[in-house]
Amino acid sequence: MAPKMTFGGSHEFSKLMERISVGIIGMGDMGKLYAKRISEAGWRVNACDRAENYLALREEFADRNNVKIYPNGHLVSRASDYILYSVEAGMIDKVVAEYGPSTKQGAIVGGQTSCKAPEMAALEKHLPEDVLIKHRASHESLQLVERILSCFGCKHVYLSAESHDRITADTQAVTHAAFLSMGTAWTANRQFPWEIARYVGGIENVKINVTLRIYSNKWHVYAGLAILNPSAKIQIKEYAESVTELYKLMLGGHREELEKRVKTAGAAVFKTPHLDHDLLLRDEVLDRFSLGKVPQERTPNNHLSLLAMVDCWWKLGIVPYDHMICSTPLFRLWLGVTEYLFRTPDLLEEVLRVAIDDNTFRSDDLEFTFAARGWSECVSFGDFESYRDRFEKIQQYFAPRFPEATRVGNEMIKTILEKTQDD
Repeated sequence: MAPKMTFGGSHEFSKLMERISVGIIGMGDMGKLYAKRISEAGWRVNACDRAENYLALREEFADRNNVKIYPNGHLVSRASDYILYSVEAGMIDKVVAEYGPSTKQGAIVGGQTSCKAPEMAALEKHLPEDVLIKHRASHESLQLVERILSCFGCKHVYLSAESHDRITADTQAVTHAAFLSMGTAWTANRQFPWEIARYVGGIENVKINVTLRIYSNKWHVYAGLAILNPSAKIQIKEYAESVTELYKLMLGGHREELEKRVKTAGAAVFKTPHLDHDLLLRDEVLDRFSLGKVPQERTPNNHLSLLAMVDCWWKLGIVPYDHMICSTPLFRLWLGVTEYLFRTPDLLEEVLRVAIDDNTFRSDDLEFTFAARGWSECVSFGDFESYRDRFEKIQQYFAPRFPEATRVGNEMIKTILEKTQDD
């Protein structure tokens, strides 16, 4: 039975903090962040990582009196009242299978994977019956978790595991696929796009900065979401098909068919009820975030990646504004530039003209099409090592520019969040 909890005054709350301890299994970047923030709020934290990291972790957290580093998850599980598995989605079943049976009776258990389907399956399969998983926990236990996590100062959104995975796929899967494909295409062409005038300024700045931001992170952050989320697989495949089909229309010079398809998709995605706000982003805002020197004259682009994004949303029936409250900064940036393109008639007309009449980006778009299909195939095979290999090769190519791209990207994200904070 879970410990009785009351949430009355400050005295009761202090007594609760003395009795309750939080366990974190997995001390990567996210695990360490949670350990630090939760312990700074006054809670006792028990944590562990792989055995070979025990001594280094113990030294790193030596000055935090209410953080205790254990050599393994068995000890964390036996000592903790609320346990968080902060491990890669691809590893969740293996880790819970090892440490789940040691869980303290009545404990509350949750996870931090990007995809909830394998996480929930692992928890249901390997945890004892007297352990409380959030979707089968009492209201009192949920209140305790809310109190513990309130130290992050974030707004809480309540979702089922299924809803979480669908919304995550809607707002992240295709977004990541687009930027991963851009990086792949630039690498294949041996390009550093910020050194090429046609790729500097406006919308191009978002493409470059966000692509570098994604590749500066760890591969498994994106692999788990893409490979283990069934909805994500479908959407990434659809995006690759949209890229391919639109590119073929451009190559074939099918002006009327391309225009009809693009405008039909735009009308469906950017419906009037969703547009009771100013544009999220404009060129004059985006020009501030260049890694290279902004040219005096902008080179028109057909923006295949953006056209395919809206085409994909249209075919899948996704309305991107429906999930703004759960969206990531990267998704808001991508939505901002797609909205800007489709809600600026002169720009959209220019894009459609360039798509048929101008070959400036044709070879780049060819590599982008190959890349989009390649990432889709990689995800469909479900091979984490293949995903990692593709990701890390491109990561190595762009690595020298990560620090500057991160700085500029942070400023860009701050701007878009300020523009959408009331949504």
